[in-house]
Amino acid sequence: MSNLDRQAALSVCGGRGFVVAEPVRELLTPRRVQLGESTEVRRLLPNLGRRMVGAWAFVDHYGPDDIAEEPGMQVPPHPHMGLQTVSWLHDGEVLHRDSLGSLQTVRPRELGLMTSGRAISHSEESPKPHARLLHGAQLWVALPDAHRNVEAHFQHHTDLPTVTAPGLTATVILGALDGTESPGTAYTPIVGADLALTRGAEARLPLDPDFEYAVLSMFGEAEVDGVPVLSGSMLYLGCGRTELPLRADSDAALMLLGGEPFEEEIVMWWNFVGRTQDEITQAREEWMNGDRFGTVRGYDGARLPAPALPPVPLKPRGRVR
Repeated sequence: MSNLDRQAALSVCGGRGFVVAEPVRELLTPRRVQLGESTEVRRLLPNLGRRMVGAWAFVDHYGPDDIAEEPGMQVPPHPHMGLQTVSWLHDGEVLHRDSLGSLQTVRPRELGLMTSGRAISHSEESPKPHARLLHGAQLWVALPDAHRNVEAHFQHHTDLPTVTAPGLTATVILGALDGTESPGTAYTPIVGADLALTRGAEARLPLDPDFEYAVLSMFGEAEVDGVPVLSGSMLYLGCGRTELPLRADSDAALMLLGGEPFEEEIVMWWNFVGRTQDEITQAREEWMNGDRFGTVRGYDGARLPAPALPPVPLKPRGRVR
């Protein structure tokens, strides 16, 4: 998925200087962003208060939207570098096309994982015809320097492992949770999991104290470590936790995001993750000139032009604003 903000900000994030080393309860408020022709998303990362959680560098939550009479998601071909995109749906379908020739419909509770490496381009759209509801999350994972030029590839996994407890089913999307590992390729110590809670459930989820964590609420009424987390909001939890208390007042779904704090500082602008402003500038030029990122075939429409770079020089600001 693309960052379609036409005023995309250039920022530096990562590094361990702003990682919260102890458990905290920091509620992050989303920013509403228009995505494509008809989809509005709630952007949780990067946020005014925090830019990364482990290697997770971008989180959008959308829906549930009634798109029965609408085109649904329509994101034209656009480029990526230096990151992985993670597509996760609760309702609806998304048709993925990319410059490698991949053509794949991603459905609820299936993992669509695209690793950009040095360069890839893709589009995302609701199929025709499509389901009435569209609800999901789109996330980016920053690639560490040792792997950011890896060969681009796309993975689709329909059978993901789970961790269960009374009233709780945790589907492991990426990385590992409680010794259970996703088949998706990860390049840093990381976890992404979908937590399904039944009404009245009380559970304690085992965590790695060396990871930092956040929890995104997808729907329902749930408390995370005693804090009510409403749908479309995210609670940052810091590090130093060995378990996470969860309680559900209704059927609810959460996403657990975590990982070893990302040691490198990264420059993230529009749909690119690099290490310097010069890298970002070069990537923009090569996308606009038709070089490097390949061609997405089969999408009915023009590719997405890059916004203008900001006129001010890059100022490092770390993981938090």
